[in-house]
Amino acid sequence: MSKYSFFCHKECEYFPCHDNIDPENFNCLFCYCPLYTLGDKCGGNFEYTNTNVKSCINCSIPHSPNGYKYIMSKFDEIKNLATKNRNSK
Repeated sequence: MSKYSFFCHKECEYFPCHDNIDPENFNCLFCYCPLYTLGDKCGGNFEYTNTNVKSCINCSIPHSPNGYKYIMSKFDEIKNLATKNRNSK
């Protein structure tokens, strides 16, 4: 794992924001998950609430040791979605 692909901010008032990950291996680099925008194509363990809001409380992808690698593997999909949204205006 590269130095730039892992950051742990144990002093954060919300740390850990998910309790299904070992705090010693908790990656805070993606505090806001770039995969959220992919909706049901993100690959994470999410669900939609009764008000149709995507809840990622049970997902550990961005905070896991291999999360950086997974998110980078989805970057083209994120980029393509951004391009599509930009061109639709």
